[in-house]
Amino acid sequence: MRKLLQIPMLILALLLIGGVGLHILTGQPLLDCFYESTVLLTTVGCREPNPLTDGTKIFIMVYLCSGVGVVTYGVVQFGQILMNTDLKAVLERRRMENDISKLTNHFIVCGYGRMGATLCEYLETRRQQFVVVDENPAVFDEDFRTRHWKFICGDASQDEILMKAGICSARGLTTVLPTDPDNLYVVLSARLLCPKLQIVARASDDRAAQKMMQAGATRVMNPLSSGAIRMARFMLSPSIENFVEVAESEGVDWEIADVQVPAHSVLVGRKLSESGLRDSGIMLLGVRKSNGQKIFPPPGHLVIEPGDSLFAFGNSEGVAKLSALLEKTSVG
Repeated sequence: MRKLLQIPMLILALLLIGGVGLHILTGQPLLDCFYESTVLLTTVGCREPNPLTDGTKIFIMVYLCSGVGVVTYGVVQFGQILMNTDLKAVLERRRMENDISKLTNHFIVCGYGRMGATLCEYLETRRQQFVVVDENPAVFDEDFRTRHWKFICGDASQDEILMKAGICSARGLTTVLPTDPDNLYVVLSARLLCPKLQIVARASDDRAAQKMMQAGATRVMNPLSSGAIRMARFMLSPSIENFVEVAESEGVDWEIADVQVPAHSVLVGRKLSESGLRDSGIMLLGVRKSNGQKIFPPPGHLVIEPGDSLFAFGNSEGVAKLSALLEKTSVG
């Protein structure tokens, strides 16, 4: 910005010097001298000053050379400023797209409003990788960039934008756009692109939530009803809610995860008591069988079968070990 201000100031100073210099050398009126200095500086040419002495000739030559130099300098500086800004933006965008293309098992947050910002801050505290998608470039301010959060500016309901966000290699997607139709379009697009993706959407009422579930959302949340339920939990079980808040505020590293047992897992066919999950720092809170049956709490003699969903409680390291164990292929 300082360089942009210097350029007009230099030109104005040069016009002032030219006008005053011609007035002193020729004795012509100041207005005529400023007119001649302006025409000279624009290289259009003008009538010769009267009297045209040797001193006037030397002054005009020096003035013309100085004018050409100042104008050239201004054009070059202005071009550099534009090129540096555009080039920096292009390089930054390409670098970010390259980093996003390398992400795996990350999360995609569609919409960066109040809920989107809270989601990003929570994911950052849990050391999870994520990509923010929003079509309003103003939300990606300097504070956003200094935190090195990855983002894509675009319409999250467009397939090409979701592909740029790495939806095919993502672990999950959440859409918290301002309106229900927008969230519905994102859910539908994401489900068509990735049939097995975990999709969590925000809805303003039960009717919209039902449509999103039909469109392919894994879970739909209503912030109003969820807030009311949490307030009720505060009243019924204040100690449990206080424990959760204290644990999160103190940075206690714990998670509740819902993981599905693949058919090739080494745990298939084993009893829970023989799985070794407790030794990995994992406590199973419940099991949902592939037929929809829910078992809370699961007994130790329960046999793990393909398609079972395990609700596990433990620290991040233990949850990661559980995921690795489930992906481990059984021998034979």
